[in-house]
Amino acid sequence: MLVLGIETSCDETACAVVRDAAEPARRIVSHSLFSQLREHAPYGGVVPEIASRAHIEHLDGLIAESLTAAGVTLVDLDAIAVTAGPGLIGGVMVGLTTAKALAYATGKPLIAVNHLEGHALSVRLSDSVPFPYLLLLVSGGHCQFIVAEGIGQYRRLGTTIDDAAGEAFDKTAKLLGLGYPGGPAIERLARSGDAARFDLPRPLWRKPGCDFSFSGLKTAVRLALESCGDAPTQQDKADLAASFQQAVLDIILDRARNAIALFDGMHGARQKDGTQRHFVAAGGVAANAALRGGLVALAEKHGMAFTAPPLNLCTDNGAMIAWAGLERFRLGLVDTLDAPARARWPLDPDAAAKPFAGAKA
Repeated sequence: MLVLGIETSCDETACAVVRDAAEPARRIVSHSLFSQLREHAPYGGVVPEIASRAHIEHLDGLIAESLTAAGVTLVDLDAIAVTAGPGLIGGVMVGLTTAKALAYATGKPLIAVNHLEGHALSVRLSDSVPFPYLLLLVSGGHCQFIVAEGIGQYRRLGTTIDDAAGEAFDKTAKLLGLGYPGGPAIERLARSGDAARFDLPRPLWRKPGCDFSFSGLKTAVRLALESCGDAPTQQDKADLAASFQQAVLDIILDRARNAIALFDGMHGARQKDGTQRHFVAAGGVAANAALRGGLVALAEKHGMAFTAPPLNLCTDNGAMIAWAGLERFRLGLVDTLDAPARARWPLDPDAAAKPFAGAKA
């Protein structure tokens, strides 16, 4: 079975062809990606209109490139999967409209994929992790704990009440003059910094629940930088980068302890069938080495196996959308050509209306 995947939800234009091979290493047949970093770098973040135009300019060529690299044509495909949300609505519409046109022209089934499900299932593309598993989805636009119980079956344990961790990395990098994207730049600079120099806050630290908050941390970084005077040194910036990264790590690990306790309460400290319990991290921020190291140690302490996709599958990519489409197609979950583009699309609709754990009654 061969599925084409198309991803245009933010600033990566990506296509891939995957197959249902038994070995993970043989599943990605081809993958093509155009990164828009250069287009957005002057602005220190993603500009939606620029992103949409770049998708329009590059998507057709990437689809042709991916099919050619796979040695197949549209006729050989079993289905066409595409991100239908959530994301920047202009970009989502570019990919979804293109996929609908291809599906209509070829008579192939269309699979409208939730971008978050693409991230959630990416570990099953690379490692065949069985359900259920605890997922930390941490990226520029999302930060939440999810229990993945099956295809289309997700329970959200907690989410950010303001900004995502990736956004906090980008804004901090901009304050420090490091450019875009902020995550890798902060990580590089933090290696030469003193993480104990600046006493930054840990919002929701040791509070009940699994929700996050990073807005106050960003404000604290700005005030700390101002305290260094009009011309902060490179060492000042390195120390602040290290202090910020450590604060984010502490927040995530604190929330993760609560998430593990909730997961064990739902599924037991040992899986019912005796298989290994899995803690999974996905999303662009999951590529951060310090975060991965902290999560590995935490998972091991609680008797869980830590698993994360390879770095190239942590950031937005076409392979995860193709794979999510393939998993849905196996179950007969296909969509009609009037499938809507969605700026918002929670994996767990029931959780969207619930207040965060620290809210006052």
